[in-house]
Amino acid sequence: MLKYHKWKLFFVAMGANLVLIASLAVADVKPFAEINWLDVISEGGAATLALIWLGLILHSRPAGRVTQYLSMGLSGIFLAGFQDFLDEFIRFPATAHWDHWIESGCMPIGLVLLTLGIYHWHKEQLRINEQLRKRERLFREHRSLDFTTNLSGADYLRKQLAQALNEHRESSNTLALLFIDVDNFNHINRRYGHQQGDHLLQSLSELILLSIRRNDLLCRYAGDRFALILPNTGRVVAEKISSEISLLVQHFAYKTFTQDESLYYSVSIGTALTCNDNIAQDTAEKLIERANLALLKAKEVHRTAVQQAA
Repeated sequence: MLKYHKWKLFFVAMGANLVLIASLAVADVKPFAEINWLDVISEGGAATLALIWLGLILHSRPAGRVTQYLSMGLSGIFLAGFQDFLDEFIRFPATAHWDHWIESGCMPIGLVLLTLGIYHWHKEQLRINEQLRKRERLFREHRSLDFTTNLSGADYLRKQLAQALNEHRESSNTLALLFIDVDNFNHINRRYGHQQGDHLLQSLSELILLSIRRNDLLCRYAGDRFALILPNTGRVVAEKISSEISLLVQHFAYKTFTQDESLYYSVSIGTALTCNDNIAQDTAEKLIERANLALLKAKEVHRTAVQQAA
């Protein structure tokens, strides 16, 4: 990473060399007895630490505004400390005021720039932390994905349904919940095995996903049962979507692994809706219970119709 900051390092080295050359040109070296070694260690250590911090910053960060502020601030602090360190070995004449300007000027300017850099670094870290929280939340949600269909499960459905109900209470809009159950699903498990049944569920989930809107949420509730949340949806639109899904599944020719036959299946769909009269009392569990009851009635009607046709 240091190769991206070679010019910053060059100017710091150039500034330190200019300070050293200028100091030696106008001042005299102090006798050994006049040197205060405690000040040497203190001021030299501060300058050295500022230089080490600068190296660590440049070694770990890409170029940018935050890095610029931090490096300029630490460079100013280093130059002020370096000049102060030289004062312990060199006696400046009374007419040389520039050394005091370097010490007194570079230090506050460096601290101000360093503070700006830390402030923007703080804002940068807040944004990074927010992104990490989003990734963690996404990871937690994806951990509950159903392995067969790659859809979220019943727990995620309840959580999203509760959240959607809270949003709809504020807007007084209607929300619909569809339960979709594959008819005679046990037939494929008994005849072709559970692996073939899992593949059918995966195919049906992909088929349904293609027929719903962007804001709708499809989950695998349990077994061969899917749940579909339809936000901002009334009865007419919910029934239309339900009919479209039912027709889509009926016309879907599922190919078995051997590819020597096509299987046709149907689905029963139960619909539960919120309304303005009871949306304040509606909960996710109540809506799920109503959708389950509607599904049982739909399966009974479908079973009766099949028996009469036979």
